[in-house]
Amino acid sequence: MNLKTVTKRSGFTVDYDRQKIYNAIAGANKDSIEKMRDEDIQGITLQVEKKLSDRDNVTVEEIQDVVEHEIMRYGFYDIAKRYIRYRQRHEERRAAQKHLMECYRDIFFADAVDSDLKRDNANINTDASMGIMLKLGAEGAKHFVDNYVLPEAYATADQHDYIHIHDKDFSLITFNCCQIDLLKLFHGGFSTGHGFLREPNSIRAYASLACIAIQSNQNDMFGGQSINCFDYAMAEGVRKSFHKAVVDEAFKAMVYRFGSEVFADRGAFRKSFKAAMDMESCNFAEKPEDPRHRQSVDAIGAALDKLLKEDYGTAEGADPKDAEHIYNLACQDVAEETHQAMEALIHNFNTLHSRAGAQVPFSSINYGMDTSPEGRLATREVLNAIMSGLGNGETPIFPISVFQLKAGVNYNPQDPNYDLFIRACEVSAKRLFPNFVNLDAPYNLQYYKPGDYNSYVATMGCRTRVMSNINGPEESGSRGNFSFVTINLPKLALEARGNLEEFWKLFDKYIALCHDYLLFRLQTIADKHVYNYPFLMGQGVWMGSDKLKPTDKIREVLKHASYSIGFCGLAECLTALIGKHHGESAEAQELGLKIVGHLREVLDDYTKKEHMNWTCFGTPAESTAGQFQRANRKEYGIVKGVTDRDYMTNSSHVPVYYPIKAIDKIRIEAPYHALENAGHIAYIEMDGDPSQNIEAFETIVRAMHDHDMGYFSINHPVDRDPVCGYTGIIANECPHCHRREVESGTFVVPRMKMK
Repeated sequence: MNLKTVTKRSGFTVDYDRQKIYNAIAGANKDSIEKMRDEDIQGITLQVEKKLSDRDNVTVEEIQDVVEHEIMRYGFYDIAKRYIRYRQRHEERRAAQKHLMECYRDIFFADAVDSDLKRDNANINTDASMGIMLKLGAEGAKHFVDNYVLPEAYATADQHDYIHIHDKDFSLITFNCCQIDLLKLFHGGFSTGHGFLREPNSIRAYASLACIAIQSNQNDMFGGQSINCFDYAMAEGVRKSFHKAVVDEAFKAMVYRFGSEVFADRGAFRKSFKAAMDMESCNFAEKPEDPRHRQSVDAIGAALDKLLKEDYGTAEGADPKDAEHIYNLACQDVAEETHQAMEALIHNFNTLHSRAGAQVPFSSINYGMDTSPEGRLATREVLNAIMSGLGNGETPIFPISVFQLKAGVNYNPQDPNYDLFIRACEVSAKRLFPNFVNLDAPYNLQYYKPGDYNSYVATMGCRTRVMSNINGPEESGSRGNFSFVTINLPKLALEARGNLEEFWKLFDKYIALCHDYLLFRLQTIADKHVYNYPFLMGQGVWMGSDKLKPTDKIREVLKHASYSIGFCGLAECLTALIGKHHGESAEAQELGLKIVGHLREVLDDYTKKEHMNWTCFGTPAESTAGQFQRANRKEYGIVKGVTDRDYMTNSSHVPVYYPIKAIDKIRIEAPYHALENAGHIAYIEMDGDPSQNIEAFETIVRAMHDHDMGYFSINHPVDRDPVCGYTGIIANECPHCHRREVESGTFVVPRMKMK
């Protein structure tokens, strides 16, 4: 025979080796139900050689084509089918490897402005060395999962954009997100894995350790980190700082009155004063008319009188004016300290890094419900810190700030925290945050217990909601989402070609596939150990983990997580099915609610049958909306109202380009929130500067609340000076650097809108 060399796909030429043909056929035979004898394999190998005997050189593809043909000619159709699949898998892996190499090239060499890949996660600076390293690892992990881990059904559905598997690079390592109960964590102190931190004893320490908790937990998970009871936790820190301030001001007052000779030992004075006074009877008060004020002044006066007469032997007791001054100064001290602590917290959240110094943690805080003077102070000062912005006045991106609305607490003018609600509106009108979560919505109100902060629905700023629990306490704290998958609704509608019966079949198929994938992902993670999550599990942050040993598996406590199936592009799906979206037609609205309602019903059924917290998610990811749209356009072309824009519409929103009154948008989108129990959000766009009309801003917030929306935000234009970085409303002059816009265009102020 003449065949001597084979040209590989890479272009390199190698010596012909018949054993490779034999091995490929034997491999397909091994996995088949029907079996060839060895002489059959040898015979087919010989026939392949004969077919190519007149050639000196052939390509790998030519050999494989002949092998396929000869296997079928021998009548081994199942083996031929498996051999074809073998070829397809290897072709896909080669394509994936090519894609991976292109990703590496883009990460290393592409300009950040021109590379979509480098903009994939806004929290990561992929121009920095650690950011590049993190992105390289992520792309390599995705490649490994796609080609060596995922069963074919899931990989194919994801590859062809029927579904999107989120955070695929972490699917062998960890799970999504957690709501951190800071009070539970702080009591007794905690370890970060690099050292033990004692229980904090001041508001500065509480704020600092809140950032450390977020940072440490982010290193154990791939998603966002949220504090569900920020005001309640900070209130405890304010209380401790206030007691310390009372002691410090009392010492200074006594030194001033009697001289440093009498009160030379500060430590001894502190010890004696604390022994003489019941600190629980002394509390911070915002206003003199608060009964706490008089009670606290009297307690300070009584303690000083006892101390002076019994411990220091002075003839005269305490001057009543001393106690009043001490108390007032202590109140001023703790207010200033809280202001500084909250300012530091906002700066820290926007500068601290996790994951090898490459990523700013996605952080969220929920607050607004604590009516104590200490909790109110913490809330007021964190709002003031957000309003002030960062060093150059930039709008802080983190933490995502969420104000919890509740009638009887802060929603109505007679409510104790109503003034904080108005302040939240003022801050949001300038800084886009806080957003608002509605505890009065029936599906949130059912969990509400006055005074129990873990019964208040909280949310991750990315809209993740975790509350119901078929396996334990229905609480917001110490729990989170395991993972979620998103279904490409417009693709199903386009594939069904407007046939509703076919659409429902496809919808059920991919709901089931997403469900099975999440179970597959769960099995990968469930057998990991507490020591794999040294902070999340090792420090008892996750519900039930405080009862586990370091070597225990985490399977048992993952029952408290939620498992979510989301959807994207409801508006475009409806347009593909019946020609109009839910903002245009009552018929479309009815069908939209039926589609999302069906997903919720199926997931509720899974919850009952499997005793897992299956939930319906209005997917937020803008990158997924763009990816799905590009895939749909490539396959189906430009379809008006479906694929004719760069992005499909997130979750159940009315399209942002569709002209509609705010109240109508609210009325249409609100019913979906009751169905989307894994998370949802609604946006209303305001033109101009809403900080000039807070009453209008509040009116929109109240309309969203009163229509039982669960989580919502008001967006408005925000300017950014590209030179100094100031973010906010800019007219003709930057408020920070005072540069003025000129007609030549040297002062460019790009408009940003949060979607």
